[in-house]
Amino acid sequence: MAFTIKIRFEVMKARGVYWIAQLIGWMAYGSLLLFAIISREPEKIDGTLFINILGLISFGILITHFKRWLMLRLGWLDIKLIKLVPRLLLISIISALLINSCLYLLDSIIELLYTVNDVNSEGWSLVAFLISTMSLGILMLFWNAIYFTFHLFQKSRNQEISNIELTSTNRESELKNLRSQLNPHFLFNSLNSIRALVDLDPAKAKISITTLSNLLRQSLILGKENIVSIEQELDISKSYLDLEKIRFEERLEVIWEIDDRLLLNKIPPFSIQMMVENAVKHGISALKEGGVVIVKIARIEEGFCIQVSNSGELGGGNSNGVGVQNIQKRLQLQYGEFAEFNLSQEGKLVVAIINFKNEGV
Repeated sequence: MAFTIKIRFEVMKARGVYWIAQLIGWMAYGSLLLFAIISREPEKIDGTLFINILGLISFGILITHFKRWLMLRLGWLDIKLIKLVPRLLLISIISALLINSCLYLLDSIIELLYTVNDVNSEGWSLVAFLISTMSLGILMLFWNAIYFTFHLFQKSRNQEISNIELTSTNRESELKNLRSQLNPHFLFNSLNSIRALVDLDPAKAKISITTLSNLLRQSLILGKENIVSIEQELDISKSYLDLEKIRFEERLEVIWEIDDRLLLNKIPPFSIQMMVENAVKHGISALKEGGVVIVKIARIEEGFCIQVSNSGELGGGNSNGVGVQNIQKRLQLQYGEFAEFNLSQEGKLVVAIINFKNEGV
């Protein structure tokens, strides 16, 4: 519905521009012609001159509008240039003849009225008629060039707008699909963590359920947004790690290295949380002795970075899992070349890092 209204508005806008151009163009031509006649032959200034100029403007607007209607009716706007040029030449000559014929008829009526009132009036000679027709024919060609140039520009612009809207719609749809994967993925892993506690420590399991409910509340809020602040992301990531600490106890150590000046910077929702979740699921849980998760937010030369490191070794699970693929895809859709995700092994740590460039944030 909204798209249909927008199309109608664009059509009405184009028609408005067309009529304004028609009026301004023909009035400007009539004014220049009047000025040229007055400058060259001031003795010809009388009522008939002004009537002829007004007739020229009126007939010009009417006949060129009819010509436009005919070209649209015959589909000339969509034919190839090699076929279009001879047709435009022909219709320009016909239009010029029609305008001149109307002016000749108007002049004849004026002459008849003047003759009745015993006033001399100069008629049209064949040479004057042909010269006038030739000059109007050139004007008609100029009119065609302007009209078709405007039409091609409008067509190109509309196509560009349609392409942008289509790309934006597809991108938004894909982002919604990706965001819809986050909550089930997150919930599944959290429930697995709680399940492990039910038999071992029911009290901790109860605390975990309360923590999880708070997490889900936060995730529902963030899941509705396209971008969120780093501070919001850190809050939900801390809640998630608190939940995992109940399960892992001393086996999980968390280190925060946060530049507070970056807390208001915007990033896609669940970016840090999914990196942290990936670190715990594929790193810490695979180690009997546990390990460390280091969350670092820092400035870099071209912008800022988010880095999550964990004890362990880089393998298939943490390099091509749902979380990693989701992060990569969302960064590509929302930031393009202005954000980059990398996963690497640095000594005994697996390091996941997102670099955000200033131009994209």
